[in-house]
Amino acid sequence: MWHFASFGAPGVVIYLCFVMAPILISFGYSLTNHNPFNPPSRFVGLENYKLLFQDEQFLTALKVTTILTVIVVVVPNLLGLGVALLLDRKGWLYNVLRSVFFTPVILSSVVVSIIWTKLLDDRGPVNGLLRAFGVERPPGWLSDPDLALYSVASIVCWQMLGFCVVVYLAGLQGVPAELLEAAEIDGAGPVRRFRAVTWPLLAPSLTINTVVLLISAFKTYDYVKVVTNGGPGSGTTATIAFNVLATGLDANHVGYASAMAVVMLVIVATLTTVVLRFLRRREVDL
Repeated sequence: MWHFASFGAPGVVIYLCFVMAPILISFGYSLTNHNPFNPPSRFVGLENYKLLFQDEQFLTALKVTTILTVIVVVVPNLLGLGVALLLDRKGWLYNVLRSVFFTPVILSSVVVSIIWTKLLDDRGPVNGLLRAFGVERPPGWLSDPDLALYSVASIVCWQMLGFCVVVYLAGLQGVPAELLEAAEIDGAGPVRRFRAVTWPLLAPSLTINTVVLLISAFKTYDYVKVVTNGGPGSGTTATIAFNVLATGLDANHVGYASAMAVVMLVIVATLTTVVLRFLRRREVDL
């Protein structure tokens, strides 16, 4: 027992200190009106949670986060699968293209956000190209309240696409060639082979991509902070994570911000568990 404990203890201690302890401290703060610049703190029970679900700003952030999450989960999965199918070939060109698609993943999200902010600026290269093609009034990708959220979602999708491509490529390369050859001998065309053989065997890859994208999208903060700072307008692109940090660090309402963080944790944990069980069951059925 001591032998196994000596190996497991460092990981357990790190997990307790940097994961469980902050969660418990946040939950404790969420039951108070803690403000570091306005002591003393007072116990308020569940009052912060009651106010939270009556707060229009939080409900708007929940809606924004949900829309962003749906886009980020669906689009990179679909495009990543398509690109992976195109790159699932041998040759130096395909190896280079794989590296090109994966490069955005290793870049800092802040760097990516700054690059796309310049590209999508009203007088940036994208609108300059549209004007060159005769579009007199190009869209305000980041200044139009109707487009800003979708522009931020597109940036996140662009960076996460390479991750999905690599995971699907790994899955495609694990498909036994014998099964594909047998299906071809039986008269199955490319579409039928994909539906009957390849797609079922990609179930683990779909699970990995979906769960990672779900968690990453729901806690989006840095893209919003750099690209739109929650605007344009009032909370057009403000996610729950953005509101947590703005409320806790800018407004110093640590107790209320902690309640937001706890609710976000519960939502993410619940969604992840449900999605994981559903997708894992699909893997077991195969």
